[in-house]
Amino acid sequence: MVTRANVAGVHGWLILDKPKGVTSAKAVAMVKRATGARTGHAGTLDPLATGVLPLALGEATKTARFISAERKEYRFRIGWGEARDTGDSEGAVTGETGVRPDRDRILATLPRFVGTLQQTPPAYSAIKIGGQRAYALARAGKSPEMRARTVQIDTLTLLDIPHPDHADFVARVGEGTYIRSLARDLAEALGTLGHIVELRRLSVGRFTEINAISLDLAVSLGHSLAASEHLLPIETALDDIPALALTADETARLRHGQRVSPLQATEQGRLDELGQGTIVGAKHNHLLVGLARIEDGTLRPVRIINR
Repeated sequence: MVTRANVAGVHGWLILDKPKGVTSAKAVAMVKRATGARTGHAGTLDPLATGVLPLALGEATKTARFISAERKEYRFRIGWGEARDTGDSEGAVTGETGVRPDRDRILATLPRFVGTLQQTPPAYSAIKIGGQRAYALARAGKSPEMRARTVQIDTLTLLDIPHPDHADFVARVGEGTYIRSLARDLAEALGTLGHIVELRRLSVGRFTEINAISLDLAVSLGHSLAASEHLLPIETALDDIPALALTADETARLRHGQRVSPLQATEQGRLDELGQGTIVGAKHNHLLVGLARIEDGTLRPVRIINR
């Protein structure tokens, strides 16, 4: 169904500065209702967390997975001495200790949490177990079996120790990394207990706080988002993806679901260079017309961008 918003051209990326206490799903619903555009997000933020929440509107939803896989940066505060069932300050206390780590011990331990690690997600997470969300099982009094998985932590830096009970950090992490689990595991390595007191996402890939606007402003703009400087082009999510130029005829065939073998020698050469299975952005007159996968020397359409 074509909505008024889609006709008006609400296609692109909106970067929210999500407020504390609002779920990512609620933020999406509010923007969708205000704009009338199909809306999705790239990377859930906990209700407790604030900061960068990229929203894909209209045809940009077809590129959301490329942003979800990007590196993310977080600033967070760990509260020492208490474990919480949710891993953050909103949960019930499940353990207490009087141990408080000092600066030297923290600095000596941080290198153990940089690189490729095995991490067990928190029970209160959106991971599906047997078709049900882990948090739903946890809230029902069941104990979901959370399996460890491989995550990547590029950097982990101690920023400040404002009080013996708290320490502030910044981390740059890969897809699927839980900061609540990082806090829990770091505290355990330091011989204490810990949970997240404050959490803010500073960036998702190329999207940073500089790009972000408040949820209230986004909702107030509504349909006029399309004409505002806050709606970023669909292509913004694909800056790191190779682009290939197609002719008008090739573009038409790709749009109809047909495989395309670029006639231009330069583009055919790039096809061979990029190799089998590579996802590329197909463009015509510098405008993104779709995403395609290289297969047997041709481009097979994966997602067509309509606008």
